[in-house]
Amino acid sequence: MHAADLKTSTPARTIEFDSGPLKIEDIVDIAEGSASVTLSDAAEFRSAIARGADFLDRLLREEGTIYGVTTGYGDSCTVPVPLELVAELPRQVYVYHGCGLGEYLNPVQTRAVIATRLTSLSKGFSGVSLELLQQMVRLLQCDLLPLIPSEGSVGASGDLTPLSYLAAVLCGEGEVWRNGVQVGAAQALAAAGIRPLRLRPKEGLAIMNGTAVMTALACLAYVRADYLTRLVTRITALASFALDGNAHHFDARLFSVKPHLGQQHVAGWLRQDLPCDQLDSNGKRLQDRYSIRCAPHVIGVLADALPWLRESIENELNSANDNPIVDAEGESVLYGGHFYGGHIAFAMDSMKNAVANLADLLDRQMALLVDSRYNNGLPTNLSGVQGPRAAINHGLKALQISASAWTAEALKLTMPASVFSRSTECHNQDKVSMGTIAARDCLRVLELVEQVAAALLIAVRQGVWLRCRLNRSVAPGAMLKNMMDALSTDIDVIEEDRRLEPNLRLLLERIRSRVWKLYE
Repeated sequence: MHAADLKTSTPARTIEFDSGPLKIEDIVDIAEGSASVTLSDAAEFRSAIARGADFLDRLLREEGTIYGVTTGYGDSCTVPVPLELVAELPRQVYVYHGCGLGEYLNPVQTRAVIATRLTSLSKGFSGVSLELLQQMVRLLQCDLLPLIPSEGSVGASGDLTPLSYLAAVLCGEGEVWRNGVQVGAAQALAAAGIRPLRLRPKEGLAIMNGTAVMTALACLAYVRADYLTRLVTRITALASFALDGNAHHFDARLFSVKPHLGQQHVAGWLRQDLPCDQLDSNGKRLQDRYSIRCAPHVIGVLADALPWLRESIENELNSANDNPIVDAEGESVLYGGHFYGGHIAFAMDSMKNAVANLADLLDRQMALLVDSRYNNGLPTNLSGVQGPRAAINHGLKALQISASAWTAEALKLTMPASVFSRSTECHNQDKVSMGTIAARDCLRVLELVEQVAAALLIAVRQGVWLRCRLNRSVAPGAMLKNMMDALSTDIDVIEEDRRLEPNLRLLLERIRSRVWKLYE
């Protein structure tokens, strides 16, 4: 387990769960340990939750037929459950769904899942008890995190299999992460003074029959993608400086005639970064190659997508997305398919495409930087060695190969998961979203693109240093100088060849903790 997965600091704020909306950043702050959680004490909220559970209890006393309460699950909805067995049904559903495989979600992802499911159940349309919500809050407060296998969900009826592991832990079954150690749930709950829950009718289904895993992963993906738009823009500015490029490609008048707002923002950020004297194109190549000149157009696709990606993710986050929906106020049980994760699937498939294009952009910039035919006077492979030893030093030759490999893998993963729907569960679930697979793919693409970005940070740090050594009359502007100063604390210039993996891993930590404040 990575050290970043463990809570090590006092949370800066507290997030209260009630029927109101949360933002992506709320889920991420809970997941990363910078926010604590509490359940609202408001009488109106608590009575609304109680009404849903009480209404289901009344229907049961009246012997009404309720899917997943007095019937079997899925295609077994036509199988009536005797009233004397209704109380056992919630446990049955999480037990038989305990068949996930693959790597376990990491602690950050697991906290996000719990917080996301809690957000939905707190809307008051799931027929669950206040006790269930309180138990979920206790898990977050005590940082007892269910071991949830990442594979086994088709994204409708929601994330059934992975969420079954959350349901099991709430009841003292299964296993949890506790301080980075794998512990039996019963033991962990007992040590924390938490009594295992006995789920009421529909509560097993309510926990599991929703989109919490894919939506939680989407929240985490969103903040990483948003940060990459800024980081790749800053890298592009450094690459342009190192290549002695023409900053007039980012002129405000030029971008005023193609009014994609995100693209314009990226061009504006580049204008902030590049020194004024670079606006003079005298003596420079008339048009830089596309990976520099068209960078706002490439990065701008993601920048322009982020607002609607946020809307889709936050709508799903703040929805009641299980089945059936319990309308206690109108005394109705409504049967539908809100567990279908199509919006998240499409958002994640779209995001990973736009993000992978950033890797391709950076890979092309790297190719220009290391090639003496195209880098406007810099040494081959950006080697810093001068004199006889230059013959045996190879600079960033291997780093460029690695960046190309990571880029190729990212691009390979852009096939949309959402088009691979499969008919499952006796053709009851005959059209499914694949949203969780899309979200997992998107996170892998983000991981690979961050690796490419780490490689480029080494390359542009080296390239800017070499450009300044080659021409001592030029210097980066204030914003780029600040970034270079920050990078110099992590990366020494490369003169004699050395192993770069430690630098890459440190830079990845910096990227994933979003340590550099970019374009506030």
